[in-house]
Amino acid sequence: MTASSPDAAQHIAPYLDELVAIRRDIHAHPELGLKEYRTSKLVADKLQEWGIETDVGMAGTGVVGIIRGKRPGQKTIGLRADLDALPIIEETGVDYASRNDGIMHACGHDGHTTMLLGAARYLAETRDFAGTVVLIFQPGEEGCGGARKMVEDGLFEKYPCDAVYGLHNRPGMPVGKIGCRPGPLLASGSWWQVKFVGTGGHGGGWAYKATDVTVAGGNFLAMVHSIISRNIPSADTAVISVGHVSSGVVTSPNVMPAEFLVAGIARTFKPEINETVKRRITEIAEACAAMQGCKAEVSYWHKTHGVTNELEQTAVAAAAAAATVGDANVISDIPQSTGGEDFSEMMRVVPGTFSWIGNGAAPDGSVHMVHTPKYNFNDDVIPVGVKFWSEIVRAELDVSV
Repeated sequence: MTASSPDAAQHIAPYLDELVAIRRDIHAHPELGLKEYRTSKLVADKLQEWGIETDVGMAGTGVVGIIRGKRPGQKTIGLRADLDALPIIEETGVDYASRNDGIMHACGHDGHTTMLLGAARYLAETRDFAGTVVLIFQPGEEGCGGARKMVEDGLFEKYPCDAVYGLHNRPGMPVGKIGCRPGPLLASGSWWQVKFVGTGGHGGGWAYKATDVTVAGGNFLAMVHSIISRNIPSADTAVISVGHVSSGVVTSPNVMPAEFLVAGIARTFKPEINETVKRRITEIAEACAAMQGCKAEVSYWHKTHGVTNELEQTAVAAAAAAATVGDANVISDIPQSTGGEDFSEMMRVVPGTFSWIGNGAAPDGSVHMVHTPKYNFNDDVIPVGVKFWSEIVRAELDVSV
C-alpha cells in the first residue's frame, strides 16, 4: 500500500462492530477440528460478499481467499488463521458463550479468524499493493493435523507463496504489544499413551490373586515426571504432561480393573531430546508393569514439528509490528515457549514466521490462559491484528516487480 492508502484500523472503524459481532457469533458456535462446517461457511460467505475469490474444501473445511493487488507484481504471500475450538466446558459467563455443549473457543481461534477477515475486507476494498495475498483459514489446528492436510491437498501447489505468516494471541501480554523472535519459537509436539494390562480381580476377597494395574499405573505417574530432572540436560528445555488417566468403574470399587490407561504429551526443541523422552517413557512403563506382573503397551506419536522463524520474514513481521503499535511496543526477542503450533507444517514448505499479539487481561484484571474454561479472546485486539496483517502486506508487496 502506498503512503496515501488509508490506515487499516481507520478503514475498518465503521464496521468494527460487525467484526466484533462475527467474532462473538463464531465464539457462540464452536466446532472441533476438521468439523468446522458452520464456521467454514461463515468465512466463505463473508469473503464472497466482499468480492474475494474463494476456494473451499481443502482439508475438508479449509477456506482460501485470493486477493490480487491493483498494481503489477509477481510476489505472493500467505496469511494464516485457524478455525477450530476445543473440547472444554466454557465458564466465561458471557452472553455469547458456547451453545455447543462441551466445546468452546478456549484458544482464541475465533479472534484469529475475525482479524484475518477484517484484513481481508480492507485489502479487498483497497487492493493498493503489488502482487497477491492468499488468505488461509485452516481447520484442525488443535492436534488434528489441519495444516499438514492442507499442504497435502496441494495448498502451495495451487497457490505458490513466497512467504507465509502466522499470528496467535497471548493472554497476559498487554493489548497493543506484538512479539517476534527469529529462530526456534515453539516446541515440537508428541503425544504418548501407556496402557497397563493385567488380569483384574476381586478387590476384597482375592486381591492377592490379581495382577494390579493400578499400582503399576500409580508408580508410572510418580516416575514419569522425573524424566525432565534426571534424563534431560539442564541446558535443554522439555515438558512432559499427563492429560488423561482412566481405569475401572466408579460404581464398582470392589472390582480391580484389568486395564489402566495414561495419556499425555511431550514438548521438545531438539530431536535427540524427543528420542530420550520416548525411550524413557517406554522404559519406565515396562519396569512398572514388570514389578506387578502385568504388561505395558506404549504408543508414541510425533504430532507437530517445532516453529522455527526465518530471519527475513521475522524482520518483516517486526517492521510491520512497529508500524502497527510503535517501536516501543514491539518485543523483538520474545521468549521461546514449549507450546506447539501446526503452522510449522506450512513453514516446512514455505519460509515464514509466527508472531504473538497481546490479548491483555480480563476486565477484573485476572489472566486466563488459553485452553482453560474462563479464557476469552479480547475484542480490543481485533483492530490491532487487522492493521498488523495490512502492514505485513505493505512491507512485502508495496513495490511493483
